Amino acid sequence: MMNNFRNEQARLLHQIDLISFVIVEMNLYLDTHPDDSEAVEYLKHYAHMKNQAMREYASKYEPLTVDTANASSAKEWVWATSPMPWEGGCN
Repeated sequence: MMNNFRNEQARLLHQIDLISFVIVEMNLYLDTHPDDSEAVEYLKHYAHMKNQAMREYASKYEPLTVDTANASSAKEWVWATSPMPWEGGCN
């Protein structure tokens, strides 16, 4: 499958979306299969991947969540002043 993204920022945001979907689905699965240790490890792996991607996004662009605001390279508090992706932040 080939994706055509406008830029690196859009590609990284798409990656975060995909990983987030996996995490939500794994949470739902684990609600009914709490003893599945392989699924727990799978969830931990994707949670780690999401944390890395969120920190990368914050350091290159702006934080998507307040808990990644400190990963931003800006010297001021950009959380409230940067456009969010749904406000055209990836254009």
